[in-house]
Amino acid sequence: MIRDTGDKFYAENKEKIDRIAEHYRAILELLGEDVEREGLKRTPYRAAKALVEVTQGYEQEPESLIKSAMFDYSGKSMVIVKDIEFYSLCEHHILPFFGKVSVGYMPDGKIVGLSKIARAVNALAKRLQVQERLTSELCEMLSNTLGAKGVIVVCEAGHLCMKMRGVEKQDSTTTTMEYSGVFEDNNLREEFLKLLD
Repeated sequence: MIRDTGDKFYAENKEKIDRIAEHYRAILELLGEDVEREGLKRTPYRAAKALVEVTQGYEQEPESLIKSAMFDYSGKSMVIVKDIEFYSLCEHHILPFFGKVSVGYMPDGKIVGLSKIARAVNALAKRLQVQERLTSELCEMLSNTLGAKGVIVVCEAGHLCMKMRGVEKQDSTTTTMEYSGVFEDNNLREEFLKLLD
């Protein structure tokens, strides 16, 4: 198997990448491809490396990311981080889905560094996922870790499992929302949604 031995990511994940690459090689052969032809010689390695890269979330703990940058805060106003892009793999077909997540929370004595919310989104998205669970896991994790008065998460994504196979609906998107605490109040949810526009 041809591989880039100077690659730090490969070196750190060598055994996993090599094992997955052998499976990709077998899959390509089952599809009727010649894995020795020029364009495919490195494909099993590249595909394995890509799969390990896009599922790095299994190695990360989003709670630890949030806890690493929490600060005292006496304010009472809503904090919103919107349009956090993410890329994930659908657990049903192992095809990409991707879009944006917006998060709002009402602090209760603590705030978190804004980049940590984006890092937590990555940690949860870079796993085999479904959008509904990604949205609820993010809301629950932030609620529990921040101790906020309430958290709201809205996620909008396009799914290649709907666009390039099955029903093949190119313009379809899916929106999911999860909320807790003070966001049970419809007026507060509406205020959050207006601020997203």
